[in-house]
Amino acid sequence: VFDQFSITSFLGIPLIALALTLPWILYPTPQNRCMNNRLLTLQSWFIRQFTHQLFLPINQGGHKWALLLASILIFLITLNLLGILPYTFTPTTQLSMNMGLAIPLWLATILIGARYQPTHTLAHLLPIGTPALLIPILIMIETISLFIRPIALGVRLTANLTAGHLLIQLISTAAFHMFFMMPTVATLTMVLLLLLSVLELAVAIIQAYVFVLLVSLYLQVP
Repeated sequence: VFDQFSITSFLGIPLIALALTLPWILYPTPQNRCMNNRLLTLQSWFIRQFTHQLFLPINQGGHKWALLLASILIFLITLNLLGILPYTFTPTTQLSMNMGLAIPLWLATILIGARYQPTHTLAHLLPIGTPALLIPILIMIETISLFIRPIALGVRLTANLTAGHLLIQLISTAAFHMFFMMPTVATLTMVLLLLLSVLELAVAIIQAYVFVLLVSLYLQVP
């Protein structure tokens, strides 16, 4: 069942490298023309709406992250959606890759907060009005929660996509084996599989958005 998540090679080339590079070919690039086509217009509208909603509660200094976060969102959505297709590989089911995205982004928010708002960064470790006896315990708890953030980012994305792929494979295998023995049950199972596939499409988009949204929230609370 878990063989679909193993990284294989074809002609000496790891498939994860192809899965990370080829999806970018699907996106059109803007050209120096007076008017764009419908696909470019839709792509530009989506990016504008996303950046507007995401950075609306963030101060002006955090708007410098708009290009980076918008690129990561499109990147994750593309990988998640293409991974649902048959005979494809989903790189975002690999914890190592998700942690490779989460740790640098989290560390960047910490370093930027420590550089530009050192007082606020240190004050976040200790809430105002804390009793003296609870100060060491709260500092320890807040420090642990601070270092758990990148783990939560990577594990959340990996677990949700892995669980969806496993459910689709298990239900499709059950429907295939029951087709000749119990056609009625197999038909109902295939209907359930169709609904689960639609749900997985929503999960693929939502998890990419949640990943980027949490990074933007870490910008506000370093």
